[in-house]
Amino acid sequence: MSAVPAALGAASAVRRLAPAQALALGAALVLLALGWSSTQGAYALGWADLWTALREALGGASSPSPETLVLTRIRLPRLLLGVLAGAGLGLAGALMQGLFRNPLADPGLIGVSSGAALAAGITIVLGGLWFPTLPRALGSWTLVLMAFAGGMAVTALIVALARSQGGTRVALLLLAGVAVNALAMAGMGYLAFVSTDEQLRNVQMWMLGSLGGARWSAVAVVALAVTLALAVGLRLARALNALALGEAQATLLGVPVERAKRQAVACSALAVGAVTATTGIIGFIGLIAPHWVRLVAGPDHRVVLPGSALLGAALVLAADAVARTAVQPAELPLGVLTACLGAPLFLAMLLRWRGRL
Repeated sequence: MSAVPAALGAASAVRRLAPAQALALGAALVLLALGWSSTQGAYALGWADLWTALREALGGASSPSPETLVLTRIRLPRLLLGVLAGAGLGLAGALMQGLFRNPLADPGLIGVSSGAALAAGITIVLGGLWFPTLPRALGSWTLVLMAFAGGMAVTALIVALARSQGGTRVALLLLAGVAVNALAMAGMGYLAFVSTDEQLRNVQMWMLGSLGGARWSAVAVVALAVTLALAVGLRLARALNALALGEAQATLLGVPVERAKRQAVACSALAVGAVTATTGIIGFIGLIAPHWVRLVAGPDHRVVLPGSALLGAALVLAADAVARTAVQPAELPLGVLTACLGAPLFLAMLLRWRGRL
């Protein structure tokens, strides 16, 4: 027996959790991360302080304590945005890996992150020259809306380039994504060349990602986008399970393959576009969360999709808590921490899967 089949046999012999157990574990991790993250920050809260603040907030105290104000006005919007961001990125990663039938795929393949980054860079560096009236019309939403529009536009371009003979070819989608992402990064390089020092720093800080700009209006917008993506994306589990056998076999099983591919791309673009426009680029969550879920619960997308959303939420919450406390009073960019976590895991995944690539 060769080394690869032997490794596969050893992996299949590992006992996996039942679907209900895996999802319960994911929910428990989110709750644990929420509780721990609530206590972390420049203004630290003990567990007793957290309990008191929750009681005051739910009871509508007329004179809330400083702990209650910190929790409800500063920390809670950030925590909810972290949950939504992680859930959206985790779901998008699971959808893309299912669509491409490759555990090394991530949402960046469809260009939404690079498109958002290019649009944000144009807004920061050239916005005053090209769009002088936008800040007066949109205020603080200018950068968010431009980044979201850029992500959607680049994704639409990649999908259009990947259409052939009345359908969307996954191989062309991948190749078009690589080419368009390279063009977007070339555009970012040009913007870095013509920007001032302040503009360059602003672009770099946006690209590193952070939940520091969380506010209730942004939470509401991201909640709407991620909820819609979850509602549609979770219904694609059966189609993705069938696509794992190949498009021809999935068609024979009665799966509307083209519609499933379009919906998977649309859900990923919507979730990642809304998250990236609000928080900047948070890398590797969509790559590692689905992989961990498959290791624990198997490849069934009825578990992988919701499990990836739960694990992604827990990972973003935990990373943000570390970002707020590791170098106090400063704050580490969230993307730095997720990259430090994700890059070694990505290399480990390459080593695990190199026999199949």
